[in-house]
Amino acid sequence: MAIEGEIPVEERLIQLLEHFGLPDVHVAGCRSEDWEGLVSRHPDRVASLTLVCPNAMDPTLLGPVASRLAVVTGDQGPSVARIRQSLAAIPVATSRILRNYIAQVWSDVIADRRDEIDAALGEHLQRIDHQRKSGVVAIADGAGDIAGLSYRVRGAGPALLLLPLGLAPSQWEPLLESLSARYCTIALGGAALGMVAMLEKRGHSNHWHAVRGLIDAIDVRPGEAILEVGCGSGVIIRRLARQTAGANRIVGVDISRYLLGEARALAEREGLEASIAFREGNAEALPFPDNSFDVTMACTVLEEGDADRMLAELVRVTRPGGRVAVIVRTIDMPWWLNAPLGPELKVKVEAPSIHKGSGVAASGCADATIYQRCRAAGLTKLNLFAQFQTVTPAEPRLATFEQQLATLLSEGEAQEWWRALGQAKAEGTFFMAMPLHCAVGTKP
Repeated sequence: MAIEGEIPVEERLIQLLEHFGLPDVHVAGCRSEDWEGLVSRHPDRVASLTLVCPNAMDPTLLGPVASRLAVVTGDQGPSVARIRQSLAAIPVATSRILRNYIAQVWSDVIADRRDEIDAALGEHLQRIDHQRKSGVVAIADGAGDIAGLSYRVRGAGPALLLLPLGLAPSQWEPLLESLSARYCTIALGGAALGMVAMLEKRGHSNHWHAVRGLIDAIDVRPGEAILEVGCGSGVIIRRLARQTAGANRIVGVDISRYLLGEARALAEREGLEASIAFREGNAEALPFPDNSFDVTMACTVLEEGDADRMLAELVRVTRPGGRVAVIVRTIDMPWWLNAPLGPELKVKVEAPSIHKGSGVAASGCADATIYQRCRAAGLTKLNLFAQFQTVTPAEPRLATFEQQLATLLSEGEAQEWWRALGQAKAEGTFFMAMPLHCAVGTKP
């Protein structure tokens, strides 16, 4: 999917295939935003589709490749029921269950279950290749950029396109040697795909208004050193670097080498490489001495690990008198959907309980306890507040939310859900308001 004025992802992928002279290609990935356009508009170019730990699947989108579809998924976690329901609607698809595995968006699934995924992918592609009599593709090993997609080519055999895998730190790396011994692998990246695309679009959406509210509360001063923990694609600190016009030392840290690589490339593209330093590191054990920064911040990161340890690390590396700022998503406050739903369904889809366990680690924080946690961490002069982030139909990630929620409804409720959304969008009145908990405190 694409916002107005952008090249749709599927057209970028088609340009890539044309560049390499590929009539079709095996595709493996995760997020529907990456593959759905190719599947729906160019199904003949998709030799097969393998989804690795998707958090949602719309069976209607997968219809054109249903017989060539394989799904690898865990047996635990918030997405299990949704995926099982979707698979039941696609009986011709094959599936492989990773036993005792919780697949979150940040899970390093290939590193965690390398051999199982290698076997599942190999069996599926071998069956498809036998049916289609796929030929060997020989493309010179190398890297480059086509239509805004970065690529790395390795190996020879049937062509296999590897799309990004959520926030997984290792992405496909643990499997590349094995896969490239059997296939011509084309690993893709860039700002138009995967979570990088989501983070970039979020950073230029109404989410930025919430982040800006946090930054205003921090009151950044010229010359101060700023750290963003879990910087992702770097979209927030790039905007901050432009806003401060190089007057501050800005550092972004993330556990994902994949995201850091994309963040550096985007900073260089915007001429900000001299203003921002990127560093690999774990939010639970930051690679900096005590009292290193005047301002430390983390936006929707404390959900993904041990929130108290992350908060303690933010405080540790902040100088006395410096400020610590955090935003967390909420699973304890109602959302607001502006659509003509019946009273009962409106209460159900807006209720906090419907989001419980969604993308939150066992020791993570996505509720109002963040306020007590900041106080317990020793922060003073607390500025505690909630904000709403408005999501409109112009934002592609809305489609994922809509699909995820629909799978939690009965057949009748789902019909009402889609009908109300369609009516509100046609009238131009639809929006969704997502609450966020925000806190800024001073280190004594």
